[in-house]
Amino acid sequence: MSHVVLARKYRPRCFEQMVGQEHVVQALGNALATGRLHHAYLFTGTRGIGKTTVSRILAKSLNCTGPDGQGGVTAQPCGQCQACTEIDADRYIDYIELDAASNRSIDEIRDLIERAAYKPSVGRFKVFMIDEAHQLTKDAFNALLKTLEEPPEYLKFVLATTDPEKMLPTVLSRCLQFNLRPMAPEVVHGHLQAVLEAEGVPADAGALRLLSRAARGSMRDALSLTDQAIAYGGGRLEEAGVRTMLGSVDRRHAARLVEALATRDGASVLATVDALRQHGLSAAGTLEEMAALLQQMAVEQAVPGALDDNDPDVAGARALAAQMPADETQLLYSIVVHGRAELSLLSDDYAALTMVLLRLLAFPPSGPAPAPTPMRAVPLQATPREARLSTPPRPVVARPLPKSPVAAPVPATPAPAPAPVAPAASKPVAPPEPPPWVDEPLPDYSAAAGAVPEPAMDEAEDHRAPSPPAPTVVRTTALGDRWVAALRPLIAAGAITALVRELALQAELIGTEIIDGIATWRLRVERETLRTPALRDKLQAALEPALGHALRLQVEAGVAVDSIARRDIAEREAAQRDAERLIRDDPAVRALMAQFRTARIVPGTIKPQQPPTA
Repeated sequence: MSHVVLARKYRPRCFEQMVGQEHVVQALGNALATGRLHHAYLFTGTRGIGKTTVSRILAKSLNCTGPDGQGGVTAQPCGQCQACTEIDADRYIDYIELDAASNRSIDEIRDLIERAAYKPSVGRFKVFMIDEAHQLTKDAFNALLKTLEEPPEYLKFVLATTDPEKMLPTVLSRCLQFNLRPMAPEVVHGHLQAVLEAEGVPADAGALRLLSRAARGSMRDALSLTDQAIAYGGGRLEEAGVRTMLGSVDRRHAARLVEALATRDGASVLATVDALRQHGLSAAGTLEEMAALLQQMAVEQAVPGALDDNDPDVAGARALAAQMPADETQLLYSIVVHGRAELSLLSDDYAALTMVLLRLLAFPPSGPAPAPTPMRAVPLQATPREARLSTPPRPVVARPLPKSPVAAPVPATPAPAPAPVAPAASKPVAPPEPPPWVDEPLPDYSAAAGAVPEPAMDEAEDHRAPSPPAPTVVRTTALGDRWVAALRPLIAAGAITALVRELALQAELIGTEIIDGIATWRLRVERETLRTPALRDKLQAALEPALGHALRLQVEAGVAVDSIARRDIAEREAAQRDAERLIRDDPAVRALMAQFRTARIVPGTIKPQQPPTA
């Protein structure tokens, strides 16, 4: 007799044998017992938690005739009649399973609808089960809607999916939905223990604990891993062998890392990571085991005594929970969980692991909050200009005042002597530094009465304004004009995209010649990632139809001076400068700047107007 894998051998045959889905079993059992049957059921949930199994048990319950052949619809199928035995053997003619992952088109659904027109051959109900229903096409869903909403009285639909969000709302509204939950490690542990006792396979508690955690809530995965572990251990399940098979990291390594981080011992962290590298232990498995340990620590810190005393890992978690503050436990847990995604960003997993772990040391240790700095209350009133100029917190750079529009000279007035400032001996804390505009000397426009001053608003007006960047200089060439004329239409039409388009924008045409009767264009490209033969050939293939003749492109390294990209940058910068000049020279703006002497044009707020599209 051939070997039957554990996942199939111990598949539940009735509702009583199902574990971890009591809410679904109770609802379906009550519906079957009272005769309140729906015409369409939807079972959702992750893989290996019993969606197909529930569907088969439901089909047996609907068609069971009992051992004597006189039974009716029941919540406890007998397992002996023709319907029960043939459904278990996958050969019952009135139970049809359709895998939508490979039969997702409208043709398969139309065939299913045609079969729905015929009454059951041997059973009481015809049951159509569509697995992975979310993979049906939209047309297939639409074709199914009418039959799904008003099927014949002898027809029941069962849909199963791992991703209900991808299903049409019109389908969801026509089904009675049950969400099957992932199973807790304790539930998986108990079921595995019962299965191994029935199989006569010895297993220690540590091995079962590792398998139940590695299953991640899927009973089918747990049984498949158990089959693999039995083969790996030669008929025995021992913790060391299962840990090696799964690539799991010993809890002691995770505890050593958490303890080193709790004491902020960076040297111990590095030494432990090196030990993990030498033993070939998984960096991702290390972070996963640390996350499990930190979760237990956080539970112990929030609700002391809530952890299961039967778990042998609890003692270590409680000891570490007393060494690390609760806020650092939460922070380290967040760092560890999010750090798993960073391991694939480097070729060296252990270097990435080191950076993830050392991130906690970058934060200061938790402690009493620093005393707040006393602030001096500043009255909201105008400060005389002389007092502002005499305040010594920052040196003021002198700049010439704008010329008055009146030709008559104004006699210079000597600046008043700065008033002495008494040191604040009784207040050792220095007052907050005033805003930068408080101590700025303002131009005096009141010298010419009745005249509207026009302050010069060039870039040199504000000594704190950063110098504008140097404009991009493009030395256009005839070859550059030829390159632009050839590529602009292709780019506008979308004939070249992605990296091929980027190659066209960054390249500079530096020479053309005829070699072996073929026009050869030489391009200069700075970026190495754009100088690949594949991109060159794609650009060449796009240019040949536009030029009307054969073309060969040669790409060499170098800085492109006259490229389409540099021309575009120069045009944008010129448009920006023109926009800024228009704003500065606008009479209304100049009048406002003269009226409100502290007004400034905020850099970066002026944008050139886009030209109207045709």
